[in-house]
Amino acid sequence: MKVVAFNGSARQDGNTAILVRRVFAELEKEGIETELVQLAGQPIHGCTACGQCFKNKNQRCALDDDVANACIEKMRAADGIILASPTYFADVSTEIKALIDRAGFVARGNGDMFQRKVGAAVIAVRRAGSIHAFDTLNHFFLISQMIIPGSIYWNMGFGLAKGEVEQDEEGLRIMQVLGRNMAWLLQKINA
Repeated sequence: MKVVAFNGSARQDGNTAILVRRVFAELEKEGIETELVQLAGQPIHGCTACGQCFKNKNQRCALDDDVANACIEKMRAADGIILASPTYFADVSTEIKALIDRAGFVARGNGDMFQRKVGAAVIAVRRAGSIHAFDTLNHFFLISQMIIPGSIYWNMGFGLAKGEVEQDEEGLRIMQVLGRNMAWLLQKINA
């Protein structure tokens, strides 16, 4: 089994990645392979609503000049998907939003190809606005007919400066429990 995570932060290896790696630690303890894709510095454009993914039915976006199709392929091949974002103006980053818009349309245009995969949202936040960002990612999972594991609270960690999230004991515990629950769910689905 494999879980791929997409870090939508403009900062590579910042607080968002730290939280994802906390989830990964629990998955890896259960023998689940993990991969972190960091979108920082990689070009990714928003959806143009061209509808070609519904016509072509080739599991790809018609826009082929950025990282989106490589990400969509990783999502298609994985058993579980983690979408992670910092909170920017009470929502997700533009990078992760572009990915979910394009991946969502491609999946719907190709027989709901993420259906019954396990999906989890991870949010880094300085202070507030994280619930809206968390909801944005969960809406993607739900409309994609994916299964979402829970944790002991919403999947968020608090911190501003790089590494500051490691001082949020509750946030780290939330990620640990999320990883355990995601591993359990993946094992049940794939039994």
